[in-house]
Amino acid sequence: MRVLVTGGAGFIGSHYVRQALSGAYPTLADAEVVVLDKLTYAGNRANLDPVADSERLRFVEGDICDPEVVKATMAGVDLVVHFAAESHVDRSILGAADFVLTNVLGTQVLLQAAVDAGVSRFVHVSTDEVYGSIDEGSWSESVLLEPNSPYSASKASSDLIARSYARTHGLPVSITRCSNNYGPYQFPEKVIPLFTTNLMDGEKVPLYGDGLNVRDWLHVDDHCRGIQLVADGGRAGEIYNIGGGTELTNRELTSLLLAATGTDESFVRPVIDRKAHDRRYSVDITKISTELGYQPRVSFQDGLAATVAWYRDNRAWWEPLKNRAALPGS
Repeated sequence: MRVLVTGGAGFIGSHYVRQALSGAYPTLADAEVVVLDKLTYAGNRANLDPVADSERLRFVEGDICDPEVVKATMAGVDLVVHFAAESHVDRSILGAADFVLTNVLGTQVLLQAAVDAGVSRFVHVSTDEVYGSIDEGSWSESVLLEPNSPYSASKASSDLIARSYARTHGLPVSITRCSNNYGPYQFPEKVIPLFTTNLMDGEKVPLYGDGLNVRDWLHVDDHCRGIQLVADGGRAGEIYNIGGGTELTNRELTSLLLAATGTDESFVRPVIDRKAHDRRYSVDITKISTELGYQPRVSFQDGLAATVAWYRDNRAWWEPLKNRAALPGS
């Protein structure tokens, strides 16, 4: 079996690859894993160092928007797990073109190549942000998409293109939509690694607005396990929400990180709120739970403690990345 993992040098994709090559997913026990990654600012070959010596790993540096590269890489592939994406909301507000190009066109190029190659299974990894914002309750997979940022709009567009390839071409595509991920190897522009590493260096952390925006937190290991459940048994043409079950305001999360790093409220710097900042995300995981037996296993308390410890112990990994994490013009 051959598995193509796009964006496999990024945070979530590399976790999936490490797990696949270390025996965590029985159906991939003997699979060849081909990573296709452009190595943008957030891609890092070092994320694959723990499995770099595996004879089952092949790395291809290339762009999912390049039809020739994608066609060559897709040859002989049985399963595609598509992580590759531009994914930072603030960057999409500053400039949306790369998000539309990679997330929309890149996904279409992959889907077409998968049709042409006769791929048996395609999992398109998306986000809960495509739903917009919800004041109460949780989103099911059937609700109207109302994305509010250029990033989430580009992901919603890619979801619709993936769905169209399932309906039009019969490509066995399933779509997953996850809540906010955290864990080791996350690029330090996202809130948990940014705040953790800032606090470790005695720097203040920027808290948007009133800090009461709510997110559901999902450990990357639970997310990737849910993705593999969908790859193994998800229905073609269907969408599956993957959540973590821990909702926190950004202020509550910040307080936990202050405590974990031995700092206090004096390290919090209020900043003007993000444009069109979604107030709350919450996904209903009934479908994936009922059909595929998914439940999150990593408690947020344990997962956050382990994540903070990982950044404390791996300064050599994240310290060189902090300058690359700075937003353009900041």
